[in-house]
Amino acid sequence: MKIVIFGSGGVGGYFGARLAAAGNDVTFVARGAHFEAMRSLGLRVVNPLGDVSLPEVEVVNRVAQIKYADFVFLTVKLWDTQQAIPELVPLAERGAAVISFQNGVQKEEVLLRVLPKPSVMGGVSYISAAIQEPGVIRHFGPIQNLVFGEFDGAGSQRALELLSACESARIGARISNEIEREIWEKFVFLVGLSATTATMRQPIGAIRTNEQTRGFLLDVMRETVNVGRARGVTLAKDYADQQLEFCDTLPAEMTASMYQDLLRGNRLELPWLSASVAELGEKMGIPVPRNRAVTDILALYVAGHKSD
Repeated sequence: MKIVIFGSGGVGGYFGARLAAAGNDVTFVARGAHFEAMRSLGLRVVNPLGDVSLPEVEVVNRVAQIKYADFVFLTVKLWDTQQAIPELVPLAERGAAVISFQNGVQKEEVLLRVLPKPSVMGGVSYISAAIQEPGVIRHFGPIQNLVFGEFDGAGSQRALELLSACESARIGARISNEIEREIWEKFVFLVGLSATTATMRQPIGAIRTNEQTRGFLLDVMRETVNVGRARGVTLAKDYADQQLEFCDTLPAEMTASMYQDLLRGNRLELPWLSASVAELGEKMGIPVPRNRAVTDILALYVAGHKSD
C-alpha cells in the first residue's frame, strides 16, 4: 500500500513512521530543516510504546514529485490547508483517497471545493506528539488512535485495507459509519481544552477543580454542541456534560497544543476552533458568548509573536 504523509510533524510523522516500519510504501512530504534531516538521517520516533527508528525514508518537499498513492494523510497545519489542497488534485484524480486528520470541522468543506467528492474520506486522530528536533518525533503518552470512514456511512474496501495496514503497524484504529459525528465529538472536547488552557494559562487539572473555570469549560463545550446539533450533527444533548466527566479522567498536567503554541509564540489554530464556533453560531443565531470571549482574548496572539 502506498501512503503519502502530507505534513510530517507530530501527527503525520508518528503515524507515517509506524506504517513505514510495518512495511508499507510511505512517502513523507516535509520542508525546511525537518526535510533535510529526514533526507540525510531518516526519521526517529521517541515513544513510550517503543521507539521507532527508520535510518532511511522516502521524503520529498513537493507533492508534485509523487505520481501515485492509495492514501494521502493530510496532516499539515490548518492554515496551510487552502494552499496545500490544489497540490493533491493530480493524486486524487488518479485514485488516491484523501483523509484529513487535522483539527476542526470545516476542513472537509474546503477539500470538497477542490477535490473530486469520491476521493475524500473523513478522519480523526487521537495523539499527543510533536517534532522534538528535525528528524525526531516525540510521542507523549500511550494514546495513538485513528478513526476513519466514508461520509455516506457505507462500508468500503479501501477503509478495510487501511484498517488492516494500521492494525499491522500496531496503530489503534477503527472504521466509523458516522464519521461526521466522530469529527464533531473530538471538536467539542478540543475546543473546550484549547479555549480554557490557552486563555487561563493553566493545565486541565487546575481548571476542572475550580467552580468558576469548570463552569466556563462546560459552557464552551455546550455552545459547541449546540452549534453542531443546529447543523444536523447527531450529537447527544448532554454530550458536553459527558466530555466534562471525561476531562476529570485526564492527567492533571494536560494542556492543549494551542496552549503550547501560545507559550512558544507560534501561530494559533484559533480560527478553526473557538473562532469557528463563534462564527458558525452567530450566522445561525445561536448564542456563543464564551467562544466569542475566547476569540477576542486570544486575538492578539493568533499570528504568533516570536521575537526572532
